Amino acid sequence: MASFVPMPRQAMSIDPTMGVLGRLGGMEVRLARSREEIKAAQQLRYHVFYEEMAAQPSALQRMTRRDKDGFDRYCDHLLVIDTQKSAVLTEQIVGTYRLMRDTSAALAGGFYTASEFDIGPMILRHPGKRFLELGRSCVLKDYRGKRTVELLWQGIWAYVLHHKVDVLFGCASLSGTELSTLTLPLTFLANHAKAPDEWRVAALPHRSVVIPGECPDPKRALAQLPPLLKGYLRLGGYIGEGAVVDYQFGTTDVLVVLPVENINPRYIGHYGADAGRFAA
Repeated sequence: MASFVPMPRQAMSIDPTMGVLGRLGGMEVRLARSREEIKAAQQLRYHVFYEEMAAQPSALQRMTRRDKDGFDRYCDHLLVIDTQKSAVLTEQIVGTYRLMRDTSAALAGGFYTASEFDIGPMILRHPGKRFLELGRSCVLKDYRGKRTVELLWQGIWAYVLHHKVDVLFGCASLSGTELSTLTLPLTFLANHAKAPDEWRVAALPHRSVVIPGECPDPKRALAQLPPLLKGYLRLGGYIGEGAVVDYQFGTTDVLVVLPVENINPRYIGHYGADAGRFAA
C-alpha cells in the first residue's frame, strides 16, 4: 500500500512527493502533486461537463476552459493517469475525483453538498465520526471502462484507510432536468434505497423537488441509473430524501451516504483490506 506523507493543513493541500496509490498496466492513480495538475483536472472537468454534457459555463469558465470553484483549493484531487498517453504529464490525466474531508470543510466554510442538501443534522448525529465528501467525478470518454473505475476506487479506498474516514457522502447526478423523464429512477431510489433515520438527509426546502409515489417497474428503473450511482448502491450506500434540479449542470441530483462500515465485504476483498490489490 502506498504511504501518505503527513503535512500541515493549508488552504490547498499539495504534496509534490505523494506516491502512487495504485497501478494497472500503464495506468496509475494518485493525488495531484502540483497546481498545474489540479488545473489539468479542472480542464478535464470542463471538457466532460460543459463540452460533452449539458452544463452551462459562465463567461469566466468559457474563457479559461476550466471547471473551477471556491472549494477546489481546500480539496485533494484524485487523478487517474495514463502514463503512455503523452509525453506531457498534464495531458495524461484521464479521470478525476474531488475529495474534501471535514477538516478541510471547516476551513472552507462548509461542504459543497450543503448548497443542495441539509447535511448538518446528519453530521451532528454522529459526533466523532470522520466525513469525506466525494464530488466532481469525471472520466474522459475513451477511458470509461472497468480499469479506470477500479483505479478511482482503489485511490478512494487507500485515502479512506489512511485518513480513517467513517462516512462517504456527496451528490450524485442523473442527466436531465425534466422530472417527467426521471420518474422511474427517482421513485426507485426513494422506494428501495432510502436512508434509515440515523443517516437521513433531506434536500434543502427551497431547492427540493418532490419524488412521486411508487416505482412501477423496478427492473427498468435500475437499468436507467447511471453506473456511478449503481456502484454506490452496490457498495452499501443510502439515498437521501428529495432531489435537487441543477440547471447549470443540466442534472437532477440526489444525496448519497455511504458509511464505511456498510461497505460490502466483497468489495473490500477485491481491493484488499489494506488497499493492496492494485498498490504500486
